[in-house]
Amino acid sequence: MAKYRMVRTDFWKNPIALEEMTPEDKYFYLYLLTNPNTTQIGIYKITKKQMAFDLGYSLESVHSLMERFTRHHKLIRYNPETRELAIKNWGKYNLHKGGKPVMDCINTELKEVEDLSLISYVAETINKEEIRSLYESFSKHDLEKEISQQIEDDTYPVTECDEVDDTILPPDTIPGQKEKAFNLNKENNPDIEDQSQNQKTKDVKEIVEFWDSNGFGFSNVNAKEQLLSWLDDSSFLQSKDVVLKALAIACANNKRKLNYVIGILKNWENESLLTVEEIDSYQENENHVHKQSTESLPSGRAIPSGFELDLTAGEE
Repeated sequence: MAKYRMVRTDFWKNPIALEEMTPEDKYFYLYLLTNPNTTQIGIYKITKKQMAFDLGYSLESVHSLMERFTRHHKLIRYNPETRELAIKNWGKYNLHKGGKPVMDCINTELKEVEDLSLISYVAETINKEEIRSLYESFSKHDLEKEISQQIEDDTYPVTECDEVDDTILPPDTIPGQKEKAFNLNKENNPDIEDQSQNQKTKDVKEIVEFWDSNGFGFSNVNAKEQLLSWLDDSSFLQSKDVVLKALAIACANNKRKLNYVIGILKNWENESLLTVEEIDSYQENENHVHKQSTESLPSGRAIPSGFELDLTAGEE
C-alpha cells in the first residue's frame, strides 16, 4: 500500500523558511517530512547513514544539519541511542482528522516508540483534542514510570562503597579506577560530552567551509572525508588549526589538491610539529637560515689580494 505525506503550500511562506533557512535547510526539512521512514505520528526510526545515503551527503554534513535543526531552528529532536527522530510541528499540519482507523493507526505506532519523551514533544503542537489526549496518555505513562524509578532510587540502601568519591584519584591509580572515575565524571557532568561533540561539529564545519569556498572541489566528498580524518587520527595537539594552516598554504601556492595538503601534514607530523606555534617557529627559522645562506654567497669570483690590473698587458 502506497504511503503519502502532506506538505502544505504555506511551507514556503513560513517566516523560518523565508528568513532563516538556507536552500540546503529547506531541502533537508522536506526530506525529513517526506522520506520513506516517516510515520503517521511524526516519530520514526532513521539513522544518519541512511540520511546521508538518501541525500547524497557526507555523514559530517548530515550531522551538521541535524545539529542546526535541533539547536538553531528547534524543529526536531533526535535520540542517538534509539535512532528515533521527532518532528515538532507534525501534528499541527498532519493530524487534523480523527476516526477509528486513524486513531487505531496512531495508537499502534505510539506503542512502538521507545523514547516516550518524544511523544510529549510532538503532542505540544497537536490542535485536535482527541488525538492530543491519546499522545498525552502515553506521556503520562512515561511520567509515572519516571517517578516510580526515582522512588526506587531514593529508597535503595546506600553502601559504604556508594559514599566513596573516587572522581579525583592519586597518580598511581590503576587503569580500571581511572576509567571508572572518567565515567562517573561524565555521569555527573553530562554537558562534557555534548560540549566535546559540539566543538568537533564546529571544527568539521569550519574546515569544510574553507575547502568549499577556496576552490578545492565542492562535490569532492571523498577528499573531504579523508582530510577530516586528520581531526581524530593525527598526533597534532591543535588538529583543526593545523589542517586549516595546511589548506591556506596550499591556496597560497595554488596547489588545491588533497595529496598536496596531506603531504604538508605528513611533513609536519614527521618533524614532530604538533601545534601552529611550533610550525610557525620552524618555518621562521628555516626562512632565516635560507636568507643567511643566500647573503653569504658571493655575487662572482673573488679577486685575489695583491692583484694589479695592467691594461697594456699583451701589447707590443
